[in-house]
Amino acid sequence: MKSLRELYKVGRGPSSSHTMGPERACKYFLEAYPGADSYKVILYGSLALTGKGHRTDDAIEKTMRPFPVEIVFNSDETDLPHANTMDFFAYEKGREIGHDRILSVGGGDIVVVGRPEETKPEIYQENSFAEIAAICRRRGIRLSDYVFEKEDRDIRVFLFDIWQIMKEEIEKGLIASGELPGGLHVERVAQLLYNRRHIDERPETRENRIVCAYAFAASEQNADCKTIVTAPTCGSCAVVPSVLKYMQEKRGFSDEEVVRALAVGGLIGNLVKQNASISGAEAGCQAEVGTACAMAAAALAELFEMGIDQIEYAAEVSLEHHLGLTCDPVCGLVQIPCIERNAVAAMRAINSLSLANFLTGTRKLSFDMVVKTMYQTGRDLNASYRETSKGGLAKLF
Repeated sequence: MKSLRELYKVGRGPSSSHTMGPERACKYFLEAYPGADSYKVILYGSLALTGKGHRTDDAIEKTMRPFPVEIVFNSDETDLPHANTMDFFAYEKGREIGHDRILSVGGGDIVVVGRPEETKPEIYQENSFAEIAAICRRRGIRLSDYVFEKEDRDIRVFLFDIWQIMKEEIEKGLIASGELPGGLHVERVAQLLYNRRHIDERPETRENRIVCAYAFAASEQNADCKTIVTAPTCGSCAVVPSVLKYMQEKRGFSDEEVVRALAVGGLIGNLVKQNASISGAEAGCQAEVGTACAMAAAALAELFEMGIDQIEYAAEVSLEHHLGLTCDPVCGLVQIPCIERNAVAAMRAINSLSLANFLTGTRKLSFDMVVKTMYQTGRDLNASYRETSKGGLAKLF
């Protein structure tokens, strides 16, 4: 598995697959064919069907400037190597001088078909939770210790910086107001949630309100194309930071303790990315928000210094109860149901933590099994429910 630096990425929303990936593909293609004076990009699959809502065309045009670029949305071709497929063409004085097919595979990562993948070192030799847990038990170390041993010595600094950006995305989202772009007339509500107390607010009610406010704040920043951290994607960016910020404020956890939690949450996300998918276009929203919920639950369990079995249970139950979750964004925008979905998943992560505290000894499923099931479920989902806006809420809205 690759470094956590390849999972937690800083970028602009609203979509790691539909904006960050295409932006990275454009930069690659510009460098590959510097002699070109114009370009053409054909978008297929989910990129063609929801690209306008996700502002894929805007990301491409901005990245290719000052060169003219023709963007074609081809939603008819279905025989594709990946749901997020792009064809790039370079021209010099009207003559084609280069062509590449590039896949946006999730989390902002790309693959250039027919060319060696960018060589990123394999940081983790173990590729399953079971393997990693066995090592930690044998050596008497925590999962966060395992991460710190595998990564370079600056990983704590990297995760600390990631944590600061996560907090900033929430804080900026809490003071912003107005309508989100895209035409759905969705108003920002994070500020309202944060400031308006319930008429009979008990501690449990306040927890739900504040966690949801934080999740709405980060998700609304993402929907407004502001800077966020993929955790593991743009569309699921709010789950991890909202629960960690709330618990840090409530319990007084230090930044170093949160860094340890981010290390464990990142390890869970990495395992899903390695053995399944974190792409909504490939496996539905279970791959995005489901993974984010598992990451958040595992991070919380590490924060409370739970044992390895409890951390696994928290992550497993979180992902298990997102199985089959469809990706059906209305008008292709990362707003409905995406923003609310992040808030609901954040609360579910906290619930999973509570279950792990009591019921770990009763569990029958492993995290690895649920990851495998999630991917198979995603592949079995009708294509209409994999970020195409052709089914579900997107169809009936």
